[in-house]
Amino acid sequence: MPDWNTRLEVLVDNKSVTPIDSFTPTFNTPYTVVHSIEADNLGYVRQPQTFTFTMTVRAISPAVADLTEMALTAKEFAVALAEKKGTDWAFKAIKLSRCRITSANPSNVVIDGVPQASFNCMALQLNIEV
Repeated sequence: MPDWNTRLEVLVDNKSVTPIDSFTPTFNTPYTVVHSIEADNLGYVRQPQTFTFTMTVRAISPAVADLTEMALTAKEFAVALAEKKGTDWAFKAIKLSRCRITSANPSNVVIDGVPQASFNCMALQLNIEV
């Protein structure tokens, strides 16, 4: 039985991004149902897949400056999400390649906490290791 003690690691171009607060991938594989005058649900048309993700990183790390530079220069990069410790996760790794940052949103500077920066990204290729 898993003990849910796994720690995941996010790598951008083989460098660890820390401290990261959240990483939210979204895999969209849309289909459109084909109807006819004579019958419903005759088939479907598959639309192009899209892979997007959002990273929220504490702005106390040099990774924020690197990610901001990647956003401003439109640099292509790769992201890997993998187990660093433990074996509870269902995948060995999720690898997103040919990624670009579509928007960056630094937070306001606050007196009682750590500022954060959010990066919305897209990927053109996805590989999953089970």
